[in-house]
Amino acid sequence: MKFFSQALCAVAFTFASTVTMAQQLIIYPAEGQSAEQQQKDQAECQVWATQSTGVDPVAIAQAPPPQQSSGAGGERVRGAARGAVGGAAIGAIAGDTGKGAAIGAVAGTMAGGRQSRQNKAAGQQANQAQVQDAMKTWNKAVGTCMSARGYSVG
Repeated sequence: MKFFSQALCAVAFTFASTVTMAQQLIIYPAEGQSAEQQQKDQAECQVWATQSTGVDPVAIAQAPPPQQSSGAGGERVRGAARGAVGGAAIGAIAGDTGKGAAIGAVAGTMAGGRQSRQNKAAGQQANQAQVQDAMKTWNKAVGTCMSARGYSVG
């Protein structure tokens, strides 16, 4: 039994340190629970929340950042191609198709690079929002469990 309590404390410490990336719950022992009892209850509630919600804060904290899709850089190539076509058309009017295509390709590559950076930033923001939503759900489950055990949760 003592090993089980120590294991729960270790799990609680791991979860507590991991959850620092999200908004932490404030838990007050409203019925005079001891610090040891609170740690035990919190560890059990965290395990329950993980099982109930499917959200694992440890896995979230250890997960590598999302990788950019394998088509990364495609925006630059497509931008260069579009720029070259547009530049060639303008160059033909001005009398130098090759020079116009080259200028257009450079401008298109720059525009494609800007699009690539914007896409990457949007993907990172979407991932961060997803993680925050998952952690809110997990924290709500922990809070609900702790409330049921006689704690004030804020």
